[in-house]
Amino acid sequence: MISNTTHKASTHSARRRPVTASITRPGKIIAIHLSYASRADQRGRRPAAPSYFFKPASSVGVSGGTVERPAGTELLAFEGEIALVIGTPARRVSLDEAWAHVGWVTASNDLGLYDLRANDKGSNVRSKGGDGYTPLGPELIDARTVVPGALRVRAWVNGELRQDDTTAGLIFPLTQLVADLSQHFTLEPGDVILTGTPAGSSVIVPGDVVEIEVDAPDAVGSPSSGRLVTTVTQGETPFDGGIGSLPAVDDLQRTEAWGSAEAAGLPATGSPHDEGLSPELRAKLLDAPTAGLSAQLRKRGHHSCFIDGVGANIPGSKIVGTAKTLRFVPFREDLFASHGGGYNAQKRAFDAVDEGEVIVIEARGDATTGTLGDILALRARSRGAAGVVTDGGVRDFHAVAEIGLPVFSQGAHPSVLGRRHVPWDVDVTVSCGGATVQPGDIIVGDGDGVIVIPPGLADEIADAALAQEVEDAWIAEQVAAGHPVDGLFPLNAAWREKYEAATGSASDSSADSGSRR
Repeated sequence: MISNTTHKASTHSARRRPVTASITRPGKIIAIHLSYASRADQRGRRPAAPSYFFKPASSVGVSGGTVERPAGTELLAFEGEIALVIGTPARRVSLDEAWAHVGWVTASNDLGLYDLRANDKGSNVRSKGGDGYTPLGPELIDARTVVPGALRVRAWVNGELRQDDTTAGLIFPLTQLVADLSQHFTLEPGDVILTGTPAGSSVIVPGDVVEIEVDAPDAVGSPSSGRLVTTVTQGETPFDGGIGSLPAVDDLQRTEAWGSAEAAGLPATGSPHDEGLSPELRAKLLDAPTAGLSAQLRKRGHHSCFIDGVGANIPGSKIVGTAKTLRFVPFREDLFASHGGGYNAQKRAFDAVDEGEVIVIEARGDATTGTLGDILALRARSRGAAGVVTDGGVRDFHAVAEIGLPVFSQGAHPSVLGRRHVPWDVDVTVSCGGATVQPGDIIVGDGDGVIVIPPGLADEIADAALAQEVEDAWIAEQVAAGHPVDGLFPLNAAWREKYEAATGSASDSSADSGSRR
């Protein structure tokens, strides 16, 4: 069992040396952000290379212990993980050599408090570093007896299986993590590497009992760590806002803590994979001009659908997608110090945008600073974003255009973000160019500008606009043939009869001639 005693490896193997540090007080705990394909797919982003954070040795706990959910917080989440315990020093080791430096394998629970995640700006110091936030054990599996690609991790909450995955589902093999980390610093005996969690991690509440087990079901004897048991308790002492930042949550943190918007009790965000924008509807909206779409919206009483003052960075480009919103507030020194750096709202929005979504930025119509540049444009394009709409400026304007990401903005400006704005929030209702935009609203933009379509009207609007385009094309032919526009544009009763006879179209009372006016 893991205890305060020093553990030693078998002396008959030349590749094992006695552990000189207590495993319950490791010199280093290194954790990876995303490593399982199932978790990456759940988060909607797959990293190209592993990235890491440190956890303090004081966060280690043992099986049968408790973990406190601090007063005033709501999003404590469990993460069942495989923990590697280093057996011999590793510095600049190859992939083939890496596993020889792992002494033991065991279970871990990489607990995290999402209420402090945004405040940590990616470091996870407070959100992952609390006392008891890294339970390990209870038993150690000799790494020589197992194959790193054939380990399994499972997690139960109150006896219900929540996670079940194997190392075959890793994006980055366990040996890669050891070899990669050894490029940067020496891995010492007793150091612990937390190797990431699969899909299924979620929020736990006081009274919940979490169990984690790591085993090798196909190995001789099916070695197992046993079940690592942790009980959640409720803390009574709140954080002091006079000393440091207070816990704060938004719908993004709730969604990621619970695992999905549905699990968090939130409405769907209206991504293009939802029913709000099917491939058929997307194709119709791509064919329909914004002028025609806006005419149909106007006919139905929607007069505030225009995002005013923005133009395309790529002439002739068109965007269609569902809105993912980002809100900037006016610059203030103390607020920029707390919200402007690190993994701020701007970076989170561009990291989380889904395929086919349009990032809509509220910059209060201030074009005197950039609201994105070429790096963020690259990130959005790599994630399949349909484009960006901002009522502010764009930095690296020509470089962004060369990337090929359609951006509608007020134009170029060389200034960085902190001149006028503080990145404040994502996935909230925003105002962009005088139009209210909610997450999931449908955004369409072309050379005439950008409009916002309520999702429930989109099919009807698209069909009517396309029908109007057919009618307008016929009218244009008549005008080109020399007929006067009076009575023809819009069609009076006589001309409509001719139109219907020529095209075989029945009268559509919803049509609104004049989209080309």
